[in-house]
Amino acid sequence: MINKKQSLTLVSAVALSLSLSGCSVFDWLIYKPDVPQGNYMETQQVEKLRVDMTKEQAEYILGRPVLRDSFSDDTWYYVYHFKSGRDASITHKELIIHFTGDKISSVDGDYDLSTEFETPLDQSSLPSINDPDLKPLLPEARPDAKPLVEEQRPALKNQAENDNEAP
Repeated sequence: MINKKQSLTLVSAVALSLSLSGCSVFDWLIYKPDVPQGNYMETQQVEKLRVDMTKEQAEYILGRPVLRDSFSDDTWYYVYHFKSGRDASITHKELIIHFTGDKISSVDGDYDLSTEFETPLDQSSLPSINDPDLKPLLPEARPDAKPLVEEQRPALKNQAENDNEAP
């Protein structure tokens, strides 16, 4: 038969072992946010890069780099690191742009470049959204100008009494 002292020792040992395991037992109950860091880039942005683009043009397309080489400003690093809170998976992507003078000479990294990357900018054409044949998109207008919902406001008693008292 277990006495009171032994049962208290047993309960405290169980409580101690659960507290030492921490939240790992209940890990699936705890919310952990996603942690994105660095420059997130779409493939459409990287496909706009061309040889002989200036640094200003590259910065306009991709944004500011995470790191510029300290010893020479001819190498820019775009790094994206994403840690999922749900399953702790990690996505890591890099794009390294090398410049010769003020112009892009090569691009390395995890992104696929456009097939026209080697074509200089003055000989290639970038996708344009300002085609003269396109008409602006306007929302459809309703034929009648009546509101869809009529708003009914009940009159307040105090307001009606005040209106009657005013000369």
